[in-house]
Amino acid sequence: MGGILYQRIMIGLLTLGAVVIATVAALAAGSTSAPTATAQQAVADANGQATRTYYIAADTVDWNYAPQGRNLITGKPFTDAENVFVKPGTQRIGSTYRKALFRAYTDASFRTLVPRGDRWSHLGLLGPVIHAEVGDTIKVVFRNNTDKPRSVHPHGVFYAKSSEGAPYNDGTSGADKADDAVPPGGTVTYTWKVPERAGPGPGDGSSVMWMYHSHVDEPGDTNAGLMGPIIITRAGMGRADGSPIDVDREFVAMFSVMDENTSTELQDNIDRLPDPSVDPEDPEFEESNLMHSINGYVFGNSPTGAPLFHAARGERVRWYLMGMGTEVDIHTPHWHGMTVTTMGMRTDVATLMPASMLVADSTPDDPGIWLFHCHVNDHILAGMQSRVQIDP
Repeated sequence: MGGILYQRIMIGLLTLGAVVIATVAALAAGSTSAPTATAQQAVADANGQATRTYYIAADTVDWNYAPQGRNLITGKPFTDAENVFVKPGTQRIGSTYRKALFRAYTDASFRTLVPRGDRWSHLGLLGPVIHAEVGDTIKVVFRNNTDKPRSVHPHGVFYAKSSEGAPYNDGTSGADKADDAVPPGGTVTYTWKVPERAGPGPGDGSSVMWMYHSHVDEPGDTNAGLMGPIIITRAGMGRADGSPIDVDREFVAMFSVMDENTSTELQDNIDRLPDPSVDPEDPEFEESNLMHSINGYVFGNSPTGAPLFHAARGERVRWYLMGMGTEVDIHTPHWHGMTVTTMGMRTDVATLMPASMLVADSTPDDPGIWLFHCHVNDHILAGMQSRVQIDP
């Protein structure tokens, strides 16, 4: 018995040491070469199971769906048809919207943002990746920096009513309601357990994806941008930060027709127009606010102009796909230049529904810049296209 206890203690100490080293190294480098190393603080117990703490705020942000100002799929200026969605006018918002986004901070002061680095720059408007391993505990210290009530509601993990992050008539009161709708300026800590049923099933790989999002006004909050991924790794298959050891690169891709007409920030966006007397129910105005995006970018755009996703030939790449939205959000992500395996099948087209999550694995073998897009015709024309660069 004493020998077993000693082994467990040593495993815990080694795990904790690895997490601290990874975190300090990533902070010094100013990047996340080890996924999310600076986005979490982890403490392991004697069994090697970690409590991973994330400091996440809902922030008001001006977000540009097309920061390069042109169609990077064609390499040309936007056409008249494309300008329906991206060109600003006296009564048109254009490509830049006031949004509310989840962002990671280094500690509970919420003064210093965690830099995403190259590895996670593709996340776009999505919140930070929350990594954990089966058996761990996740703590999210949440600060609401916006002017409306917000929350953090997770999928998949185990939570008490005081950490559900969703206001409805559930028979609870008092402290069990504090998490439901965090007021502007408020702070709440959510605690989520990661049992076996939150991790990979018998037919899954070493990790699975869930999502988290604000649930106060779910359609309004998610269209404002308050969404993010949770990645759970099988017990014993995680690095110090919880990411899977048998994967070289992780990509998260959210396909969504972001309906800015139902965003909680719509009125703020209208008020900033040169002519704010626009009728919000005008069909042409409503059409202009449907942003057919991948991670919040349209027509192949990205922060730098380079392909949004970047990997190398031979890398073990895991794609975590998610959808959100309404009945129009039936998406068929299609990879050019590579195939993936998902749900036991090899393919190059996947299927997403609103609030669905899917994992696909690939080992790219064909260097070049490749199209990655939704195959629904209307969505192609409206800009739901991106690019993947595979280095030799």
